[in-house]
Amino acid sequence: MTGTILIFGGAGGIGSSVAKSVKAFGYAVHLVGRDRARLYAAATVLGGASVSVADVMKTDEIADAVDEATTAAGGALAGLCYAVGSITLKPVARLQESEALADFQLNALGAFTAVKESLPALKAYHDTASVLLFSTVAVHQGFTAHTSIGLTKGAVEGLTLSLAAEFAPKIRVNCIAPSLTRTPLASSLTSNETLVQSIGGMHAMQRIGEPDDVGPLAALLLSSQSNWITGQSFGVDGGRARLRTKG
Repeated sequence: MTGTILIFGGAGGIGSSVAKSVKAFGYAVHLVGRDRARLYAAATVLGGASVSVADVMKTDEIADAVDEATTAAGGALAGLCYAVGSITLKPVARLQESEALADFQLNALGAFTAVKESLPALKAYHDTASVLLFSTVAVHQGFTAHTSIGLTKGAVEGLTLSLAAEFAPKIRVNCIAPSLTRTPLASSLTSNETLVQSIGGMHAMQRIGEPDDVGPLAALLLSSQSNWITGQSFGVDGGRARLRTKG
């Protein structure tokens, strides 16, 4: 093994794909999530992984998960992936401050805390370590009812740039901004096939995303094969943010 990648949200749709792709690169993985059963199921599918049960809304649980991952990895981490997110779709007039704050804590402050707690172990890695965060296409193209998502994930992209500058050259920091992807988190949208077809048609590639559209790029960015890439946000969005093929 070339090292261990710590994956918050490791039992989720995208997190599971990242873990699978990372293992294909030869890394071990440590999965973190709230649901013990899903974590162990994900670890079994991977053919083995260490796990921690933790709620990223609780700083002490993030710290404990990082400690467990670092111990399992022998004192150093090759990378950190924070594949955690939320989908709160409300017009601003109906969005409660408490909802926006909860989304900010989950998406932005959770990422900040995970990185901060992992920093000693990332610095201890024998080569350049890597951090991967997740944003959204809604940061790059405005959509109605996406105020909370744009607010919180926009902060994640700002965090990506700040950390990439601060940690260079020892630790690289990058970000992926997906469009709608067929995951359990997005099931309230993707369970409606008519809606899926409608939204898919708004993309240049004429479909919504699948987790395995994201995992391979994530693994590349976390691996040593991307050692000259840092401070970037990559749209894995079927062309949604930049391309308009009709009209």
